[in-house]
Amino acid sequence: MDFTAKTVLVTGAGGRLGREVCLRFAGCGASVGALDLSREAAEATAAACVRAAPERGHATALQADVADPDQVEAAVAACERDLGPVDILVNAAGIFPNTPLLEMDLAEWERVFAVNVRGTMLCCRAVATRMVARGAPGAIINFSSGASTSARAGAAHYCGSKAAVNMITQVLAIELGPHGIRVNTVAPGLVMGDVLHAGDTAASPYVASMLKMYPLGRTGAPSDIAGAVLFLASEELSPWTTGAFVQVSGGSHTGRPHVPLSRRDV
Repeated sequence: MDFTAKTVLVTGAGGRLGREVCLRFAGCGASVGALDLSREAAEATAAACVRAAPERGHATALQADVADPDQVEAAVAACERDLGPVDILVNAAGIFPNTPLLEMDLAEWERVFAVNVRGTMLCCRAVATRMVARGAPGAIINFSSGASTSARAGAAHYCGSKAAVNMITQVLAIELGPHGIRVNTVAPGLVMGDVLHAGDTAASPYVASMLKMYPLGRTGAPSDIAGAVLFLASEELSPWTTGAFVQVSGGSHTGRPHVPLSRRDV
């Protein structure tokens, strides 16, 4: 895929998935705005992007709390000042604490929704407003999760926030479609730094139990998710795709693959 002459803004750029997304876009010729809550992490990712494409790589580090509207506006303005108008936005920033609802304080609940939902909305609004103003098409890819459609203990705030991201994505697909702006969601499964396979002795009890639910028998790699993001961003490969919810989960969303086959009625 060729993203030469495209400017991409990626939030959560210092994280496992956001960093890989940045590197893949840089390797395809894009100019990359690497935005993260940590200035140090953003700078590390931006520097890695330039190294990944030494002949054509352009990247800038941006620091902002995506839940703060003033910081988001300032970061988008800085990205456009350094690299040019944003053509593609990837909202990879997110937090995922795990706390049972009866043990959760209100501050934790509100912070998850502030980052995962308000942060996604603010970044979409800031970038899309500029796209519409200049009459330019574009692409927005929001990060959701399999947790948005599959409840799990300790994740009332996380599951709820990602379900909200799904619906925001579909509403924006309707509102921004007439402007030529495509809005889609990618939902990663369990992604780890090192890919683990079913039966791997290095897997924790939790991961081992999760692997039983993966038809492909392994955890995801950051590159698995980045590939889906670039597909959704591509005007060549997905020009008629908007409002989609793309699960990149090794098939874990398909049902109960860990249940043994029964040859008789039970």
